[in-house]
Amino acid sequence: VQLQASGGGLVQTGGFLKLSCAAADDTFRSFSVGWFRRAPGKDREFVADCNWSGAITYYADPVKGRFTISRDNAKNTVYLQMNSLKPEDTAVYYCTADGRSNTIRYSDPLEYDYWGQGTQVTVSS
Repeated sequence: VQLQASGGGLVQTGGFLKLSCAAADDTFRSFSVGWFRRAPGKDREFVADCNWSGAITYYADPVKGRFTISRDNAKNTVYLQMNSLKPEDTAVYYCTADGRSNTIRYSDPLEYDYWGQGTQVTVSS
């Protein structure tokens, strides 16, 4: 499964962006999907995950209440709505898919099988 992430850009503090992760393969609809990010000089960090239907979601503490993960399986696309952005949200954001419908250890990148190329998000202060 090939994943294509898009929607990154430069935004001011307090602004918003909506990232998209699209797949051409319909099997994507049955996979749980996550977003991770890597800031300069830091390790890859879990951001959010949703199960195959989007009914079950998980978020990292730093983004709870500001980010929302959702999906449109008819379009084979998962979204990450990011509001109230902060400079510390600056990172390359990666979407990833788990070949299972639900990811138990969702914050562990090793649980995921497929990775997109990443999209840069920069939040200016």
